[in-house]
Order: sequence, then C-alpha cells, then structure tokens
Amino acid sequence: MVDHSYADLSLAALYDTLNPWGPGDDFYLDLVMSAESVLDVGCGTGRLLRGARTAGHGGRLMGLEPAAAMLVQARRAAPGIEWVLGDLRSHRWEGYGFDLAVMTGHAFQELLGDEEVRAALTAVRSALSCTGRFVFETRNPTARAWETWTPDRVRRLADGNGRQVRVWHEIQGPPVGDRVTFTETYEGEAWAWPQVCRSTLRFLGPDALRGFLADAGLEVVEQYGDWARGPVTAGSPEIITVAAPRRARRGLR
Repeated sequence: MVDHSYADLSLAALYDTLNPWGPGDDFYLDLVMSAESVLDVGCGTGRLLRGARTAGHGGRLMGLEPAAAMLVQARRAAPGIEWVLGDLRSHRWEGYGFDLAVMTGHAFQELLGDEEVRAALTAVRSALSCTGRFVFETRNPTARAWETWTPDRVRRLADGNGRQVRVWHEIQGPPVGDRVTFTETYEGEAWAWPQVCRSTLRFLGPDALRGFLADAGLEVVEQYGDWARGPVTAGSPEIITVAAPRRARRGLR
C-alpha cells in the first residue's frame, strides 16, 4: 500500500523499499516517455520522473508533493527535475499546458470529500493542454482489498542502514460509506517505539469517477482493470483511468 503522508525522514527513506518498482511503474513510465511535459501529482520520492530522466526524457518534468520529507528524497536523487512542495489547490495552474498529468500510488484515494475531489480535478484540468491527458488509478471497491490489510500479514525489510523493520496494517472498524480507515505500523531499531500512521482512503467506483471528472470538464477516454490493460470487472484490482479535456477526446490515441 502507499501513503503519501510520510512526514518523517526515516519513514520517507523507506518508501521505495516498501514499494518496489512494478508493472504499474512500467505503465506510467511508458506514458511519461511519450509526453513532452509531465506533471506528477503526489510524486513521493520522485521515482517515476527520475526513471524517465534516466531513460532519456528531455522535456519538462515537474513533481508536486505535499510531504517535505518525501521531496528531500526526490531532490537528493534527481536535482535536475522541478520539485514543488504543495498540492493541487495551493498553486495556480493556468497556462502550464502539460501534455500529461499523473497521480500514481493510489494517491487519488486520499481525496476524501466531494469538494476536495472536485477542486483537485478542476486544478488538473487547468494544468493540462487542450489535448493533454490525466491518468490515475484507484483500487476497485468491489474487489475489497482492505479485507487483506490485517496485522498478521507482517512485512520484514531492512532500511538504508541495514536495520530490520517490521510493517503491518490494521483496519480501524468497518468501512463507512466508501471510506476505509486503517493504521500502518512501523517497528524496528530506528525508533524507540512503534511508529503508527493513521490514514483514510476513499473507494470510488467507475460511475462515480466519471461523474466527478465530468464536473471538472474532463471525460474518460479509457478505463482498465489491471496494468495489462484488461477490462474493469467486479474482481479487477484496479480502476486505471485515462481522462482528457472534454472537447479534446478525438485527438487522443
């Protein structure tokens, strides 16, 4: 799982170890490499944009991240990319004209209120060119992934200094509407006591996503149920959405 709220440097340093490069990263990297200018919303440690630059991307790459500790990791690894502290609502995006905006790592699910979702999508629409695309993924609510987030599923890994860390998740009560609250606990030699992060995620289905996008002047071009671009079904783990400004759909591939 992914939590973009890391505020502690020691936790931020563990992010890439906890979330190794996988098929989702390959999916997004392919999109980034085909776009001249890219905005990565909730960029975390900047791994995606760093990978694009390493692969030869020569255009404009901007990473936006609200957690300063995560941007510390990004700036250390790739100083040649624009790293911006903040969120979509803390900046004015008119005139940027990005060819592509992405929101990876299920960061979209951290937008909990209707107005928060609408404001974020409206900002994305402002940041895009008339033929730009916005691509993001959410966990499919009908797959009920949270039922596997139990404390008996402990992950063990080593931090950058070789110290062992144990990580586990625990749901805090049943879902409330389309929201699920859980804790992510870190235990290891780096801390005197366990570090507990409490988070709430919103699980929106395809129809709800289409409605929010439409309110912001965006429309769905494609939706996939997995990183191999399979269809969205009841059992699909993901809802991967490709959206575009409403009047520009015909120009997208």
